[in-house]
Amino acid sequence: MAYSRGRCLLQYWLDHRNITQADFARRIGWSPRMVSFWCKDERLMSVEAMYAASVILEIHMEQLYQWRISAE
Repeated sequence: MAYSRGRCLLQYWLDHRNITQADFARRIGWSPRMVSFWCKDERLMSVEAMYAASVILEIHMEQLYQWRISAE
């Protein structure tokens, strides 16, 4: 089986934790523009960004995206 990232759920988690994109950008150390790209699903988060986000949001990295499963 192969897995691929589907829709980014970062904005859902920011809303759920009552954190603005600007505040999240300050905490994660990435630009507000990049955080906006992630939230709008215009760019994929790097593994390092996913890890940092999961620590800040207190979730598992896997929860930052919907995952697709495909049989090979």
